[in-house]
Amino acid sequence: MTTTLYNGIQLSNDWPPRDMDRDSREPMPIPYLRRRPDVVPIDIGRQLFVDNFLIERTSLVRHYHHPVKYEGNPVLWPVTDTEMGHGQSIQTVPCAVPKGGAVLFDNDKGIFRMWYEAGWLGMGCYAESEDGLVWRRPKLDVVSDACAENQFFPNEFNFDSWSVILDPHTTDESQRFKLFMRGPSYGSLPPKLHAWVSTSNDGIHWSTPIKTGPTYDRSTCFYNPFRRKWVFSLRGVHRCCRDRLYVEHDDFLEGSRWNENTPVFWTGADDLDEPGELPPQLYNLDAAAYESIIVGLFEIFKGPENHRGEATGEPKLTELMTAFSRDGFHWHRPDRRPFIPADRTAGSWEFGYVQPCSSVCLVVGDELWFYYIAFAGDHHCKVTRHDGKNRGLYANGSTGLAKLRRDGFASLDVGFEAGEVVTRPVTFQGQHLFVNANTKAGQLSAEVMDVDGKAIPGFALEDCNPFTGNSTCQPITWQNADLASLVGRPVGFRFHMTRGSLYSFWVSPDQTGKSLGYLAGGGPGYDGLIDG
Repeated sequence: MTTTLYNGIQLSNDWPPRDMDRDSREPMPIPYLRRRPDVVPIDIGRQLFVDNFLIERTSLVRHYHHPVKYEGNPVLWPVTDTEMGHGQSIQTVPCAVPKGGAVLFDNDKGIFRMWYEAGWLGMGCYAESEDGLVWRRPKLDVVSDACAENQFFPNEFNFDSWSVILDPHTTDESQRFKLFMRGPSYGSLPPKLHAWVSTSNDGIHWSTPIKTGPTYDRSTCFYNPFRRKWVFSLRGVHRCCRDRLYVEHDDFLEGSRWNENTPVFWTGADDLDEPGELPPQLYNLDAAAYESIIVGLFEIFKGPENHRGEATGEPKLTELMTAFSRDGFHWHRPDRRPFIPADRTAGSWEFGYVQPCSSVCLVVGDELWFYYIAFAGDHHCKVTRHDGKNRGLYANGSTGLAKLRRDGFASLDVGFEAGEVVTRPVTFQGQHLFVNANTKAGQLSAEVMDVDGKAIPGFALEDCNPFTGNSTCQPITWQNADLASLVGRPVGFRFHMTRGSLYSFWVSPDQTGKSLGYLAGGGPGYDGLIDG
């Protein structure tokens, strides 16, 4: 028996897969790209061209894009005593980083909200911002003997790897926010320990923490809203290499009670990952639903191991790579260049140990904002033992921001000669076609075809009102035809373009262009995490 997803992909009822080869260094196989659905429903989200899932044929050239780092970085850095590592940090080195954590937009309050780690392996603290650039640390009423006024969790819990997730589907207001947190551990191979889970109605006041099953450090969690599954992204260790294990469950609290035999091998670095001083390893994996896909940030470790950094005060090298999934388990990784790289320039605030935020990105106007963390290190802070309190490789951690065009992970491009892309058969319930495209130097037209590849009367290229310009939400219309007449009918779209770039398309239920897709960490102007 099989289960059919929102996009037509069929999953075996024996899910998640348990046949992944942990010894293989081959790229992860992607079953849904080998056996694509005959017809793809496109009712949820903008349709991105990150792979060939929707493409029947094309003469356009695909390019993958990277965000531009904000020139005012870092946007949050250690300032307070707690952030400087004084008093309640296990190791007295400065940090102000959502190491996992989260940055979310609260539309009710009209503010950006950040959950971050104050001091390396220190307290869970909270910050707010009107513009996402300038952050304040509000005084909270959570802990009577708090080490910091903006502390949101009890003193006895030190944070190491963790995630804060806003649940867009819960009907229990007391569980709108979920927290997964694993505390610190030490050693060349840190021991398996239990983590903690908690829930909250406001992201500030949390329920009594509950122990999870055992896991290594750098384990996190995310929500797959397409299947309404909680996914625990657990660190694995195989032949001295870091990789990733997978646990999923319908219920966040119940799913956290895994045992040693519950996790299945998921994924790791492979032969297409560029090595550094060491063969590449998968240090961490955070993910979030964006529009019609799940975007993953793979934190790829390239060395050196901790003892080298302890001797020099330099952070190890990890960088962030993109990955895309349409079934929530298999990852397509077409671009192996660093999406958010480190800057191995002496004195750089982001010299190394670049890590993702659990919310992955936010939608801010026509841009995607990626908050990330990085470390400068401290050459004057060196130890040679794992129990040392002043470890320079983890010193001076701050939070940065990088910006990308909305839907801008990949584009289909054409130069002076005209080109086109033809989709596979799709169905929709909406009535208005939209594109995200830049054709300032050319133009784009669309045609709707039947399953035999013939233009449907009224929807031919010559009937289309061509678009010239640059827009992330541009309606495409025909002179005397209404897309509503094709609701539920399998059709193909043909996009014809000169001198331009096409990033995505979708069929909206109304003229505003709302996509009904997911928005990762949300953004200004949206009521929650769904564009609807």
